[in-house]
Amino acid sequence: MLNIQSRSLNPVNILKGEAEEEKSENARLSSFIGAIAIGELVKSTLGPKGMDKILLCEGRNEGRVEVTNDGATILRAVGVDNPAAKVLIDISKTQDDEVGDGTTSVAVLASELLKEAEQLVSMKLHPQTIVSGWRKSVNAAREALESVAVDNSADDKQFQSDLLNIARTTLSSKILSQHKDFFAKLAVDAVVRLKGSGNLDAIQIIKKLGASLSDSFLDEGFLLDKKPGVHQPKRIEKARILIANTPMDTDKIKVFGSRVKVDSIAKVAEIELAEKEKMKDKVDLILKHNINVFINRQLIYNYPEQLFSDSGVMAIEHADFDGIERLALVTGGEIVSTFGNPDKVRLGTCELIEEIMIGEDKLLKFSGVPMGEACTIVLRGATQQILDEAERSIHDALCVLSQTIKEPRIIYGGGSTEMLMANAVSLLAAQTPGKESFAMEAFAKALRSMPTTIADNGGYDSAQLISELRAFHSRGQHSMGLNMDLGTTGDMRELGIIEAFIVKRQVLLSAAEAAEMILRVDNIIRAAPRRREPDHRGH
Repeated sequence: MLNIQSRSLNPVNILKGEAEEEKSENARLSSFIGAIAIGELVKSTLGPKGMDKILLCEGRNEGRVEVTNDGATILRAVGVDNPAAKVLIDISKTQDDEVGDGTTSVAVLASELLKEAEQLVSMKLHPQTIVSGWRKSVNAAREALESVAVDNSADDKQFQSDLLNIARTTLSSKILSQHKDFFAKLAVDAVVRLKGSGNLDAIQIIKKLGASLSDSFLDEGFLLDKKPGVHQPKRIEKARILIANTPMDTDKIKVFGSRVKVDSIAKVAEIELAEKEKMKDKVDLILKHNINVFINRQLIYNYPEQLFSDSGVMAIEHADFDGIERLALVTGGEIVSTFGNPDKVRLGTCELIEEIMIGEDKLLKFSGVPMGEACTIVLRGATQQILDEAERSIHDALCVLSQTIKEPRIIYGGGSTEMLMANAVSLLAAQTPGKESFAMEAFAKALRSMPTTIADNGGYDSAQLISELRAFHSRGQHSMGLNMDLGTTGDMRELGIIEAFIVKRQVLLSAAEAAEMILRVDNIIRAAPRRREPDHRGH
């Protein structure tokens, strides 16, 4: 009789000492929990009755307070350690960069999809089966979305009305909702001036404390938050502008910190004189360009400023880089650093430069610039937080409007398109045999959770409202959605609640892709931190 003795094998550890590994169930659970937590964090900011968050800044800006309900801004400020949560934050940033709005929706939809996936995985459905069902669902939802998209760009009057309604819908969930008609018109006027170019750099936003939000206005031309130098002209017609990024003190001898041996005080005077001569030479080179306005990115010191004054040239110093780039764009000039070839330099031009007052501040206004679409939105408000949030809101509206001019299709808002897509996915699930139908039904449920959340945030009875909407959509009334003013269902076509097709499509595709990516994870490996190798001296 053979006696076989079993040996217990020690587990082989192939990872470095400080590396960690989470496997299969644990990894999946960790991913789901992280992503769902991010969704829950921003869920309460969704829709016209969404709440705001206060963000307290740490580090260099410690003590700075931001009040916002912009999904991308909130998620950018959240420090997370969970890899799945980071994926959701990234899709929110991408949504912000790509179309400007829908940043909260995309994070909430992705987290709702993962919440449904968690239940399906616990029912022993394989992640690849769920992914396969979801892909078919996305195609069905996208086709349903495209089938109801309307293009009114051929009719100018109707398209203008659509743009106003899109701006109102975008702003209704922001701080500007109280004045949404006023700001919607302001945003549409600014974007229509771009004449279809979609170059938002031509629209400048200036924030000035004081007055109230309703005192904001759109100013044609370009405003620069700077003042001309002492004894220089305050108003210039037919301006010829040299835009420069040059240090005006390169020829200044740094006497402090230098040791200069001289045998008489007269020698010190000679050094100063040589210094002045060098500065004068540089100013003479600049004046050879036949200009009457000189704008520098860097400082202009007292002596050069005096020389410009003597020549009747308006010299503006320390125009911040963003301001200078935009100024070069709208005046048609170029930014120069050397002045040896005046004939090769393209000067900026404008009809009139004058000082204007906004509140208690003086600004320079450039009127009649070659780039006719250039304009400035001046925002007024009681506190810095209100101004910052107003800027984010108007920026979202401008982005959506500029995208709509490029891709003019529109759809109805108020949760109607989510219900329409959910209805299309549910119909497909009913016709699909096999386990994939469970995944499709879960996808439809995640889509329905969007209007549910919007209704919940308004304090309304979401179960009642969503069941009514579901009945309307199954009867083919696809423009029915939530009337958030009355807390009832309503026809979005009559209420003028319109959204850009491109924003909704991006939300659907991005959320589905991110959720699928997280669902396919079965291992999380944290790499060991790199150690600094000691050098040959043992340090």
